[in-house]
Amino acid sequence: MTFVPMLQRYLHRLFGNRDRQARDARADFETLNAGAPLKSERAGAQADTADEPDPPAGFICRETVLGRDQRVAGYQFMLQQSTQKRLRSSSRRIHHVYAEVLVRNVLKLDVAKLLGHRHAFLDVPDSFLEHPSIRELQPSRSVLTVHLLDEPDAPAPTALLESVRRLRKLGYRIAVDVSSVGAENAFLLPEADFAILRANEGSPERTDYAVMRLRTVNAGAKILARELPSQDDFQFFSGLGATYFQGPFITRREDWSGNAIGPNTARIAALLARLRRDADTHEIAQLLSQDAALSLRLMRYINSASIGLREEITSIERALLLLGREQLYRWLMLLIYSADKGTARSSALLESALVRARLMELLGKDRPEGERDALFLVGLLSLVDVILQVPIEKAMASLGTAPEIEAAVVRGEGPMAPLLRVAIACEQGHGELESAAAAAHIDAQAASRHHLEALAWAMQVSG
Repeated sequence: MTFVPMLQRYLHRLFGNRDRQARDARADFETLNAGAPLKSERAGAQADTADEPDPPAGFICRETVLGRDQRVAGYQFMLQQSTQKRLRSSSRRIHHVYAEVLVRNVLKLDVAKLLGHRHAFLDVPDSFLEHPSIRELQPSRSVLTVHLLDEPDAPAPTALLESVRRLRKLGYRIAVDVSSVGAENAFLLPEADFAILRANEGSPERTDYAVMRLRTVNAGAKILARELPSQDDFQFFSGLGATYFQGPFITRREDWSGNAIGPNTARIAALLARLRRDADTHEIAQLLSQDAALSLRLMRYINSASIGLREEITSIERALLLLGREQLYRWLMLLIYSADKGTARSSALLESALVRARLMELLGKDRPEGERDALFLVGLLSLVDVILQVPIEKAMASLGTAPEIEAAVVRGEGPMAPLLRVAIACEQGHGELESAAAAAHIDAQAASRHHLEALAWAMQVSG
């Protein structure tokens, strides 16, 4: 789905019945029960570890996966890094508990309905492939990265191959991390649908060699390049034939000091500034009428089926009165993202901004409506400079936002900044969620759950 239609779909949903959407989302997501797998599934070798204490709660985060066109192709769902570190010295039972936490939460996203053409990438231990929760995932959208656990009760290579082949026949995809492939697990490479390479695993020459080695064993495997720090790294791995890409390069800020805001964006920004100064409706209508394209978009929107008016509106001034100043402000704010031609990553960045916005709104659900609206805008604008490719100070100065919104977005200050840090921490696996949630005086487990709700909402918007 291209950027502008996605934006239009978002606008229709945004100004529809948001209270109903919030109720539906809350009904779909139960409180995460991370520490207790089903007792009936603790069998066999796991019975020997019955006295082992239950693991602490794990926090689910997600990282965007882009395709070669730099649009969203999927997500890697994973545990926070602090949880991953605890797992390295844990028993196989604990690995299974956390793997089930991961899978169950992805199932709550209703991937079959929401992912569409996208993939869900999940890292699971070797013996978890036979776990019943795996069969509940949508086969054609699920990519399972198989990790071998160095323990005596590991499945034999022949048994593991049989599990992999059974899953592939059912439509599931299998991924193998090429950087961790050695003599003991090379047998998995010929069965891999995806091969994972990491930008931080060595020199370009070593990476090139790894690709050549992969092609001799499995020429059909698609390459997923992870941990790409920059656009240059994206170009390098793209040149090697990679199909999917992850890493900080997606939201990385660069030196855009020489860039200026586009002319269409500047016109919308001027309207926003007038709204902030409480210009009267007649003045706003006159300014809108000077931009034929913007006026047409407003009239199409106000007369769309999602608004549900009984009569056609032909007057810009009447359209503004019906829409209301607050909704007009949000409508214009969203149009900022599509006013001028964006980069190939614009749709992916907008989706990330929408997740942040919705998450911050959910985290502030007990606050007054005006504060919730401000939190939404902070999340939405947190990537405005990356989308417009201008310095953040220049982008925000043109929008005429409230001082507290600008303080949170530009300087990370003020009462809304802690929740923005929580929203960003939910996207990353670096282990900052617990500390960010504590600083914001919210429950980290609730933040993780609301993050998945926000992601589901944004995916519905994006289609």
